Amino acid sequence: MEDEKIIELYIARDERAISETSDKYGSFLKKLANNVLKNLSDAEECVNDTYLKAWNAIPPEIPAFFRAFLARITRNLSLNRYESERAIKRGGGEIPEVIDELSELIASDSDVESEVFAGELKEVIERFLDGISSDKRKVFVRRYWFMDPVSEVAKKLGMSESAVKMSLKRTRDDLKVYLEREGVMI
Repeated sequence: MEDEKIIELYIARDERAISETSDKYGSFLKKLANNVLKNLSDAEECVNDTYLKAWNAIPPEIPAFFRAFLARITRNLSLNRYESERAIKRGGGEIPEVIDELSELIASDSDVESEVFAGELKEVIERFLDGISSDKRKVFVRRYWFMDPVSEVAKKLGMSESAVKMSLKRTRDDLKVYLEREGVMI
């Protein structure tokens, strides 16, 4: 079913919206959540929570890009769950590795000022990504947004792992220069 039709089901409060969303995007969302959580049952719970959040958000929100709308919800729910569980058991995994790779670029606090900064930073990074090649952007987004392991990024994009690592390093270096030029404190 087309996204517009699924969204119409949400607007009409027709419960088929959930099953249609699941049929079309369930496996994609589950993989995204599992990349973060590394636990299939937790990933499935986050996906189910995604459907509920979408149900509650549409309307009034009418997403222009339904897949991205759902992915953002799933990713945020997964990261929140990960942080919650990590606070309890302090385990390892891909998330700390991804955050470590980017940590040298961004200073962070936990107050209102940092929330404003995060919104501004998002806009600066989006402008940066708009200015780089499609190939570099794909590698960067697969790694840092979808949190795919380097090996999976390489496989999906038909690259060697060393080429992915080099692309990520160069893009991080370019991003650092760009952030400094934009006045973002590093």
